[in-house]
Amino acid sequence: MSQTDTHRAIDTVWRSESARLIAGLTRMLRDVGLAEELAQDALVAALEQWPRVGVPENPGAWLMTTAKRRAIDRLRRSKLLERKHAQLVHELEHEQEHAQAAVEAALDDPFGDDLLRLIFVACHPLLSMEARVALTLRLLGGLSTEEIARAFLIPEPTIAQRIVRAKRSLAKAEVAYEVPRGDELHERLSAVLGVIYLIFNEGYSATTGDDWMRPALCEDALRLGRVLTGLMPREAEVYGLLALMEIQASRSAARVDAQGEPILLLEQDRRLWDHLQIRRGLAALEQAGRLGGADGPYALQAAIAACHARAPTSEETDWDGIAGLYATLAEVAPSPVVELNRAVAVGMAAGAAAGLALADGLVDEPSLQKYHLLQAVRGDLLERLGRREAAREAFEQAAALTMNRRERELMLGRARRCADEPPP
Repeated sequence: MSQTDTHRAIDTVWRSESARLIAGLTRMLRDVGLAEELAQDALVAALEQWPRVGVPENPGAWLMTTAKRRAIDRLRRSKLLERKHAQLVHELEHEQEHAQAAVEAALDDPFGDDLLRLIFVACHPLLSMEARVALTLRLLGGLSTEEIARAFLIPEPTIAQRIVRAKRSLAKAEVAYEVPRGDELHERLSAVLGVIYLIFNEGYSATTGDDWMRPALCEDALRLGRVLTGLMPREAEVYGLLALMEIQASRSAARVDAQGEPILLLEQDRRLWDHLQIRRGLAALEQAGRLGGADGPYALQAAIAACHARAPTSEETDWDGIAGLYATLAEVAPSPVVELNRAVAVGMAAGAAAGLALADGLVDEPSLQKYHLLQAVRGDLLERLGRREAAREAFEQAAALTMNRRERELMLGRARRCADEPPP
């Protein structure tokens, strides 16, 4: 394996294993900042060793073992509690015994999942809501500061400061690595749902890199969403979020071609959609409705996704219904991105001119100045109106703003098409 291939493999492993690595270390050390630091140390060790000796058969286990050893060294140097030192050595040398102990401990643990527990710890009330979401995305989503900033549509330095301050605040307050209970659990739910969905979105449409999707992130988000429904069976929005993710994830196999190139929603082969996953999503959406949460933000987005899922072909999509749902969502959870999505739906339901009027009204919105999808939507609507030169410019702007190679190539391809094809 070439050095380039090895580094690519390391990046892939880090994306899929970093959250579990940090969560497991936090369980042992009860220190989120130290856990992330040791996980990063293990990554550095992989970058140094794997190009020489090759990628191990179980890279996740290699990273965890390396991180544990470094934790032991750190504890020895700093002369921390001897009991904790002994605990780490024992776990390293007697993994099988600890596996059984973990199973027994899980019987008394309502979460039974290090990742989920860490999300709730990172969403501690002493942090601002923005800091909770940013920190959890960093620790559990494996996202870079830049990726989180793009997800929030705010400057990268702002996110970096939030993450640093959040970890310092948790350390200063000596926040315990424990399961929240009662009212405290519900207080953190909104941030947790937001985190899970942002993780899912980063997997569903990667903001950077060479791949259109990062399936491992989608799978982590879905797993956490499914666990949450078991934890909080009376919370409608938990089911709303799960419904939304299940239905969106059902399209995964149809979203890229054999070469990994993106396929847009209206062009997808719907026979490739996972209809079992759609049924699971629709069942979760029905449960959200039974719990009185049909108008919750996630349930409304799931209802929009359901309109697509129920349409046998793109031509049979209920765009009037989707536009109406977006109008309701804009009242429940107003945001520029919701308005942009509503412009798309209106453009399909009432014509491209009506959609373009809404999209053009967002051009001066500060939070959308670097949001490539605004220009992508404008390009699509302009192209449908026969305004090919303006459409070309919009697609080129979208290509310049996106940091995902596949998406950039898609936008540039559409720009070339506008320049090459004569008007109808």
